[in-house]
Amino acid sequence: MVIESLLNPLKAEKKPWQMFFIGFFYSSIAILLSLWIFKEEASLIMVFFTVMACIPLVYNTMRLEENKDLEISKEMALLKEHNKAIIFLMFLFFGITLSFVAWYIFLPSEDLNFVFDKQITTIQSITNQASGNAYQQFSTFSKILFNNIKVLVFAILFAFIYGAGAIFILTWNASVIGTAIGNFIRTNISQYAGLLGFEKFSSYFGVASIGLLRYILHGIPEIIAYFYGGLAGGIISVAIIKKHYKDEKFFHIIFDISELLVISIMFLLIAAFIEVYITPLLF
Repeated sequence: MVIESLLNPLKAEKKPWQMFFIGFFYSSIAILLSLWIFKEEASLIMVFFTVMACIPLVYNTMRLEENKDLEISKEMALLKEHNKAIIFLMFLFFGITLSFVAWYIFLPSEDLNFVFDKQITTIQSITNQASGNAYQQFSTFSKILFNNIKVLVFAILFAFIYGAGAIFILTWNASVIGTAIGNFIRTNISQYAGLLGFEKFSSYFGVASIGLLRYILHGIPEIIAYFYGGLAGGIISVAIIKKHYKDEKFFHIIFDISELLVISIMFLLIAAFIEVYITPLLF
């Protein structure tokens, strides 16, 4: 790709904010292509196209981070270096998410059913009822945490098997979160336009509310957890491909991966706690 030739992880680490615009551009092109070529399955095809565009950068990031494991011996310094990758990947994620938000808001209603069909179905199937006594809340907490750990395992396996495969799970989550935010904004635009007498605008933006803005509150720490897990899976994948398991520093790589996994689980614990005990108080 032309843009991919202009980008590399080192440049991204120096100017992480640029990845926001790259993510926005990649996903926008993916939506346009999926609508044009595969309209009936646009809700999934746009995710695949976005993933395809991101894979070169993400895979090169995994290779760079694996090299850092061999070059940097101090764990705190190594974690700081890994955090640089997490930061610019988060900017990429936010760019992709905002793109989905923008397209959800401004696409005609008839196209929304094609472009965001699977995402809307997913949101409607999510039930986050965390009310009840302490036992019920703990049971819900355990169920949510177990489900999130399963997703984390998939992110690690995808990264391990495909090198940059975790980007699929992250892009899918970006599309779901973007749909939730976009629906919230679009529904409110429709309501206010109707109150002000702009019937045409109200009709254009009118969609059925799927009301899952509260997903965002716990969604961000979940995404961070999946990034750490994906990074861990990607590093071990690159290490095996390069046969670094024969290197005396391979134990250091394993130790670093273990730290990344511990951090990812900590973020999942935080996300589950927010979802069960804090979100119900706010929404």
